[in-house]
Amino acid sequence: METAGLLAAAQAGDEGAFGRLVEPFREELHAHCYRMLASVHDADDAVQETLVRAWRGLPRFEDRAGIRPWLYRIATNRCLTMIERRGRRELPADLEAGAVPAMETAWVEPYPEWRLGPEDAVVARESVELAFVAALQRLSGLQRAVLLLREVLGFSAAEVATILGTSAASVNSALQRARRSVAGLLPETSQREALQKLGDRTVRELARRYAEAWEAGDVDAIVAMLTEDAKYSMPPLPAWRQGHEGIRAFLLESPLTRRWRLVPTRASGHLAFGTYMWDEGRGVYVPGGLDLVALSGTRIAEVVSFLTADLTAFGLPGEIRPGDEFGASSGL
Repeated sequence: METAGLLAAAQAGDEGAFGRLVEPFREELHAHCYRMLASVHDADDAVQETLVRAWRGLPRFEDRAGIRPWLYRIATNRCLTMIERRGRRELPADLEAGAVPAMETAWVEPYPEWRLGPEDAVVARESVELAFVAALQRLSGLQRAVLLLREVLGFSAAEVATILGTSAASVNSALQRARRSVAGLLPETSQREALQKLGDRTVRELARRYAEAWEAGDVDAIVAMLTEDAKYSMPPLPAWRQGHEGIRAFLLESPLTRRWRLVPTRASGHLAFGTYMWDEGRGVYVPGGLDLVALSGTRIAEVVSFLTADLTAFGLPGEIRPGDEFGASSGL
């Protein structure tokens, strides 16, 4: 059934037709809500509420510009409301110097790349990188929405004005302010560009060496792979370490007192590792976190270890038994 037929059937009360009408947009809406909110879980809530509101408002919908801009209008406005109520999310190493995070501080979450769907893969991966998503959180909700709708999703200024209920002049002004703010917060090279420059073979070799160093408990090998000013953080813990000596001391004090298995993958446009700790009582390796690695050349400039990440949401196993094999190219 063509779009017009699905729309007519949905407006007549056919829930199945409505599902088929909106399904092509579900994952791209989810990615948009994630960029706005920096949380997969909040994005789940926003998309669900968007589709409920769309279903309720469908009888009044007039198909002038198409259903996609209409869905983005609902989703974006829902995200703006959530931003007002929940505040912005942070990464530990991005907190202002000397700032003491509140106990209820919300942290940026990683994004499973399989959810990016068929939209432009280059733009999609770069726009869910941690640095970009964290930088967006420094913008007002309106600036965040304008930057994403214009530069990531490609809507015109007039279309964005309609989506946000404002003027094209206001959209252009907000876009300029957003561009200036974000430019000062982003690294010179995106992780997509860094990985592309290295090439798949080099990335796989780097992943193999890093995983083997952790599994061998070789702190010297791990530290040798870091840049001199590398950062290491572990949300939801607010503390973070920087530099060879600080990271070395931390690794020896806690993580490297355990046995580990690491499985390479990709998440949020980064090289990543599902990390698994040995559980003596159960005789298996259990999830320890999802480590996202930011590369600078062939060295590691930052590790963000998301301790509470659900590894199965990233296509990784829920546990690893002795003898299970995962090569350096697993998930890459």
